[in-house]
Amino acid sequence: MVGTKPMPFGELVRSGTTYGTFVGLGSTVAAEVCAIAGFDWLLFDLEHGAGNERDLIGQIAVAKRHGVGTAVRVETPTRIRCGRVLDLGVEAVMAPRLDSAEEAAEFVSHLRYPPQGDRGVATYHSAAAFGLDPDYLSRANDAVVAIVQIETQPALSDVERIARTPGVDVLFVGPRDLAAALGTTPSPDAPDFAAALRSVVTACRGAGIGAGVLAGDAATAARYVQMGFAFVGIGSDSAFIAQGGQQAIRAVKALT
Repeated sequence: MVGTKPMPFGELVRSGTTYGTFVGLGSTVAAEVCAIAGFDWLLFDLEHGAGNERDLIGQIAVAKRHGVGTAVRVETPTRIRCGRVLDLGVEAVMAPRLDSAEEAAEFVSHLRYPPQGDRGVATYHSAAAFGLDPDYLSRANDAVVAIVQIETQPALSDVERIARTPGVDVLFVGPRDLAAALGTTPSPDAPDFAAALRSVVTACRGAGIGAGVLAGDAATAARYVQMGFAFVGIGSDSAFIAQGGQQAIRAVKALT
């Protein structure tokens, strides 16, 4: 709904099962369409998506306009990349392909101002209302949400320590990467992959944090929820267009 104030992302993660989608086209219009569609959060993908940091300005704005949570997957979890997307006003940052608790701790440090971390301090940016929000610096550290992707065998082996890393809020399975690393298929019907999923959920429950995963369709998303995942992505803006277009052309050809 236009004008609805978004729930703080940390509260969103703790509120129960939520559904989002990945936005990779770099299009403000596509982001707004996804926001209007009813997702709880949008994740703007700078790792595999077509957009860049400049595109985030409009995308974040339209998501917030419709009361939808905002997250960004950075290309690489370096200090400068994390700081730039946070300055643009995003609420959560996802780091791809972290392999250990130590790497997770370093990532978390980039999301917080000193002395808790090493994020560069400035207020002439959107997140701080360009200096007009006097309380921004005092609340920023507590407000940001850290999402760590579990995509490799080393990460899976260290998943319990990663989950207990202070400041980590969500472990998010990258299904295709993790399945490729395990030499299996990204399906809950594949025994090795299902076992890996259960390990992530168990680690998250033990640490009291969220368990996340990306599903290609609603049926798979529902199965993930049954397994204990509560921060669930479904598809992407580009996938929706591709699938919808393919279904339309196949349907019309079948009728003519």
